[in-house]
Amino acid sequence: MCGIIACIGRPEETVDVLLSGLESLEYRGYDSAGIAVRNGDLKVRKREGELENLREAVEANPLSGTFGIGHTRWSTHGPPSDENAHPHTDESGRVAVVHNGIIENYQELRDELEAAGTTFVSDTDTEVVPHLIASYLDDGYDATTSFQRTVSRLEGSYALAVTIAGEKAIFATRQDSPLVLGIDDGAYYLGSDVPAFLQYTRDVVYLEDGQTVTLRPDSWSVTTSDGTVVDPPIHTVDWEAEQTGKSGYDHFMLKEIHEQPTALRQCLSGRLDPLEGEVVVDELTNLDTPERVQFVACGTSYHAALYGAHRFREAGIPAQAFLASEYSTAAPPIGDGELVIGVTQSGETADTLSALRTAQGHGAKTLAVTNVVGSTAARECDHVMFIRSGPEIGVAATKTFSSQLVSLSLLVESVAPDVSGSRTRDLVDSLRNLAGNVQSVLDDAEDINELVDEVAGSDAYFFIGRGYNAPVALEGALKFKEITYEHAEGFPAGELKHGPLALISEDTPVFAIVTGDDAAARKSLGNIKEVQARGAPVIAVTDGVLEVERFSDSLLRIPKMEGPMSSLLANVQLQLVAYEMAAHLDRPIDKPRNLAKSVTVE
Repeated sequence: MCGIIACIGRPEETVDVLLSGLESLEYRGYDSAGIAVRNGDLKVRKREGELENLREAVEANPLSGTFGIGHTRWSTHGPPSDENAHPHTDESGRVAVVHNGIIENYQELRDELEAAGTTFVSDTDTEVVPHLIASYLDDGYDATTSFQRTVSRLEGSYALAVTIAGEKAIFATRQDSPLVLGIDDGAYYLGSDVPAFLQYTRDVVYLEDGQTVTLRPDSWSVTTSDGTVVDPPIHTVDWEAEQTGKSGYDHFMLKEIHEQPTALRQCLSGRLDPLEGEVVVDELTNLDTPERVQFVACGTSYHAALYGAHRFREAGIPAQAFLASEYSTAAPPIGDGELVIGVTQSGETADTLSALRTAQGHGAKTLAVTNVVGSTAARECDHVMFIRSGPEIGVAATKTFSSQLVSLSLLVESVAPDVSGSRTRDLVDSLRNLAGNVQSVLDDAEDINELVDEVAGSDAYFFIGRGYNAPVALEGALKFKEITYEHAEGFPAGELKHGPLALISEDTPVFAIVTGDDAAARKSLGNIKEVQARGAPVIAVTDGVLEVERFSDSLLRIPKMEGPMSSLLANVQLQLVAYEMAAHLDRPIDKPRNLAKSVTVE
């Protein structure tokens, strides 16, 4: 993995299109980059490290071609190096390949090819593909058949884009890894994500698993694995290219933190009836009330799932959240009336897709809660709810997490009976004011730089909360460690005394989320006293309902809101803390090391 771009039909601009496409995919994370173009002969440039290294290689040794493919790599097989960077070729330069995913039987194929005399130059699983295509070409098969036969032998996950000598064409296919076709006036593109070519066209086809697309200068066609021609629908993406830019902010992450009021308004648009105090989500009108709910998700989305499960339980429906990576190999019992909900920002998270397919294999109804129309999760699940937060480019999720919390709250009110009507009405009243309250947090965040200066250089950072604040504490720690590279852990506050308290010292600041005046808030106050008694600096994220300031060293204030939405406001404060600490430490905020935006391998 990580990013694919391909272009045919812009012969004078092929190299520029490929390089700009790779630049648009930088947000996904990568450790090397490369392009291959054809104009009769095959020309390849690839370099370890930043995209700028590739640009310098192209400037030093220019190349041109009438069509080509490009890739940003995030290492799975072999360390970052020029040799391991994509594209990969066969020994004679007839075939060039870029690949996302993991070919699970690559060692078997490599052993076979090496026994036949093939020499490999990389450590990657991908390199078996061009050599295997070349072996079929040597056996007399045409380019299309050689590609098809090669694909039929691959096991695992892949999105492939291939050029083959003698063919003015790009061949591509996908299996458990996203690939999108872009259709322009006289030009065609492929991308692992829409931003790769969004500056040129918004008309796209989302390829299905097992489908093959062939791009030629004047045509495109899609076939199934058995060669049957299909006529897939063309979608128009509702993003503008400008939405994927930084708009004057220093980083995508900061821009997207500040976009949260807009994202939340988009998420709620048309879904609230304030006069009747009702929630209306059109996508969910055919979804029956489940007897039980299981969530499957990873990372930030898992924290949203924990929040959603809590909301379902409070509404009287048993619910649990599971890590998708564990679910697919050790699924819990699934009974009649079970609804399995996959929460995935991209709709392409491999672990979550695998868990959803496991659930479907057990007969469960499935629902995808995702941001991406046309994503695999959206297409494969029985039902889908879109969070509608707009494109998120930063690797560290921010506005999508907030939109997930709101979407899951809307979901509960849509399917869980509220006999009295007060629960739903209270939520509607809270959501009407939510975007404005988030904006006030963003507008009043001047004290965070001073706080960061005080706690920078600490041994570790702890985040605690109870109830709805517990998932937010976990998310706060995740965001902090993702982009600062500092050690951070999140805990339900009551768990401190069951082990983590041994790590508490005067060099371990504790961020404690305390909102409202219920039992969870009062117990959290007791946990604050525990850590303060052991010398830890306490930073309270609070609405000020309880007198938390008496037991805290610093305060991050949020507006008072009734109900669980106050947790979302606390999350915005913790996003800002993570961002400002990363900026203080001069970290590469939008491209944290070793991480990718869309994790398409298990």
